[in-house]
Amino acid sequence: MAGLVGRILAFGLLGLVVTPIVVAITVLTLAHLFDPRCGTPGDSGGCEMGAASIGLFSALPGLAIGVAFALYRHFRSKRSTPPSPPAVQS
Repeated sequence: MAGLVGRILAFGLLGLVVTPIVVAITVLTLAHLFDPRCGTPGDSGGCEMGAASIGLFSALPGLAIGVAFALYRHFRSKRSTPPSPPAVQS
């Protein structure tokens, strides 16, 4: 049980940290690709602030994804393989 709690904490924290970074970089990249105003002096950092906001809001879903992944791995490893059917003799 302690191993499961440790894995849940580890994967949860990993999701809490990694997801906002990936989301912010992805949003910033897409914003600069599709919006010609991003990065210009008249933008005043609007694209960057949008990417930071979306990155911060993705932290809790990242935590939930990490916890769900840890639980999935735990229950998947606990599942036993079904017994093979008996050989048919003729």
